[in-house]
Amino acid sequence: MGLRLLLSAAVFTLLTISFFSEVHSASFKIVNKCRRTIWPGLLSGANTPQLPTTGFALKSGKSKTITIPKSWSGRMWGRTHCGRDSSGKLSCLTGDCGSGMLQCAGSGAKPPATLAEFTLNGANGLDFYDVSLVDGYNLPMLVLPKGGTRGGCGATGCLVDLNGACPKELRVASGGRVVACRSACEALGDPRFCCSEAFATPDTCGPSMYSLFFKYICPRAYSYAYDDKTSTFTCASADYMIVFCPSPYTSQKLLGARKDGAQLPLVNKTTMYIPSHHANSASYSGR
Repeated sequence: MGLRLLLSAAVFTLLTISFFSEVHSASFKIVNKCRRTIWPGLLSGANTPQLPTTGFALKSGKSKTITIPKSWSGRMWGRTHCGRDSSGKLSCLTGDCGSGMLQCAGSGAKPPATLAEFTLNGANGLDFYDVSLVDGYNLPMLVLPKGGTRGGCGATGCLVDLNGACPKELRVASGGRVVACRSACEALGDPRFCCSEAFATPDTCGPSMYSLFFKYICPRAYSYAYDDKTSTFTCASADYMIVFCPSPYTSQKLLGARKDGAQLPLVNKTTMYIPSHHANSASYSGR
């Protein structure tokens, strides 16, 4: 009888551990290293409930930690140059979600915007994550897993200010300065750049000179729709730090001893940092 009780207790303990491991939540620590305030936005994917927080203001040098359900999928980005009109409606020059509020409330970023994309607790219990420039670029961003137990758990992102070197035909300018860099698909509408119509498969849609511009400077970021092999990363049971405007130099030192097996560097050292007025700023527009 005692043995049976011990076995029952052991089974109960294992089931309890299994249950709590399944409902264990991840955390996202969102850090603003830009020189000015940014307005992060979050959007849940299809069939995933919206998070209690879908947008907020984050001052320079500050951070905010959000608890994320382990089964969550969605994306995060930074809105920049935001201000309110006379009626109190919030709008942003880049990454605006159209809600008119701090909370994006189920609306996504208007391109161009740098996106951090996540699917947590996916196939084989792994998290899948990437930083995407497919919808263009507005801010440097780093995604750094912490405490992962399986998977490569590599850092990814685009640490360089692309606005200063953005091709002329892709630039979004305001007040005489470039505030974002559009994708070729958005700017030119050519199916070859959008991977659409006759170019809607990996075999027919390859990298363009524009996506190669993104890829050369930010080797681990998604540069076009079928850039999966070098741009999707996995990790299990990790928390994540998402840093806006990280320093490429500091990040290289931090990640110098990484053992994630990634074939591409996080930053192309020949283009470590392209200075521009926008580089570490996401300023209040004063409207």
